[in-house]
Amino acid sequence: MAGEVKFEETATYRLARVTTAYRNALERHLAGVGLHGGQVFVLIELWRQDGLRQVDIASRLNLSAPTINKILKGLAEINLIRTERERDDARSSRVFLTEKGEKIRSEVAAAWLELESEYLSGLTDTERLILPDLLAKLHSAYTGRSDDDE
Repeated sequence: MAGEVKFEETATYRLARVTTAYRNALERHLAGVGLHGGQVFVLIELWRQDGLRQVDIASRLNLSAPTINKILKGLAEINLIRTERERDDARSSRVFLTEKGEKIRSEVAAAWLELESEYLSGLTDTERLILPDLLAKLHSAYTGRSDDDE
């Protein structure tokens, strides 16, 4: 019966708890380089492909247009990105990294790897190897897209 579910023992419950804890830790680590958690994911997309349209960033990150607009405004205020209106479609903007946005990548990478090292330190080598694949499968099942598609 549904009422007898031991929520605390389900993968969904544990994944939600881990996600929340990891997101909080990510925020703490990125604060050292002057970023918020949502901002780094936009930067990662731009490091993969500079000049993306705002709508494409929103789609890749599964975020709403207002959320992306807020993140982009914050990144522009600290001079990590700049936006340009499309010549043939004034409703559409492309987002480009500034020189500072390119240079901050090494600082972000250091904070990112430090966090990953801390969180994965309790896992065996085998667990560390299979975890990214398991997470990619979960992501694909939820979104219908692989990380390679994005």
